[in-house]
Amino acid sequence: MHVNRQEAPGEAIVGSFIDLLRIEELDENLFRGRCHAGAPMRAFGGQVAAQALTAAGRTLAPGRLVHSLHGYFLRPGDPQRPITYEVDRVRDGASYATRRVTAVQRDEAIFTLSASFKRPEESSARQRTMPPVPGPEELPDPFPVWEQSDPEDYERAAGFRTLDMRFIPADSPGMPPELPGVPQQFVWLRTGTPLPQDDPLLQVCALTYLSDLTLASTTALHLQPHRIQRTEPPRIILASLDHAMWFHRPFRADEWLLFAQRSPSAADGRGLALGEFYNQEGELVASAVQETLVRERRRTERG
Repeated sequence: MHVNRQEAPGEAIVGSFIDLLRIEELDENLFRGRCHAGAPMRAFGGQVAAQALTAAGRTLAPGRLVHSLHGYFLRPGDPQRPITYEVDRVRDGASYATRRVTAVQRDEAIFTLSASFKRPEESSARQRTMPPVPGPEELPDPFPVWEQSDPEDYERAAGFRTLDMRFIPADSPGMPPELPGVPQQFVWLRTGTPLPQDDPLLQVCALTYLSDLTLASTTALHLQPHRIQRTEPPRIILASLDHAMWFHRPFRADEWLLFAQRSPSAADGRGLALGEFYNQEGELVASAVQETLVRERRRTERG
């Protein structure tokens, strides 16, 4: 789905998905970007992480590909203000390189990222088999439903509308049985506009953005079934605490990827979600883990 419109004052202009990853180089290890809102008045964490990874990757010579990242969300980001990304070149080894990035607003760190890069090498391979779930072409587009049910919220969500999503119903053929105490959801995702074929860093950064769209809601499925549109007023408070990813095989984020997600634990106001990304050929291309703040709003807060 392609969007081309002007954002509100202070926000970035979002015309295509690649605009969500765009950052400006201020100095050798210093970059600046803008992020749209995820929750009201909070920058979307997946975009902050993706821009931080973009900054890290731009300090390396070609030939090293990111294979893992670990990030911590420290403070809510302000979507009305730019974010500065400070890169620390921790190590450049013969095979591996490490970067640490701090995202800063108003002289305070809002997010930290550690990312590891390596040179590709040949080795034996194995993976978990992708479940035989329905393909994206068999599933409805949820965005028209969102637009009809909440036009104002849909119009504000310019960033999310530059991507494509297809939710797989729980009773679909081929869905793995849900284990007791382990809610799950399966979603097909891709960017809504093509990405350059010769930029593997951009593909990984795009998937970093996509990986933060539904993991948090997976941790709260036992409290409230997911809906792409927000409830008014929301019953659940969700916020990403930390996020980790591992990239196993080359992929394209502008082609359909199945995001198989499960949440094995929720306790102490926190939920854990595990996710696996498969391409349409059944290859496991990436894995993600996220811990999320999960709180039920008190009745007085919900009106």
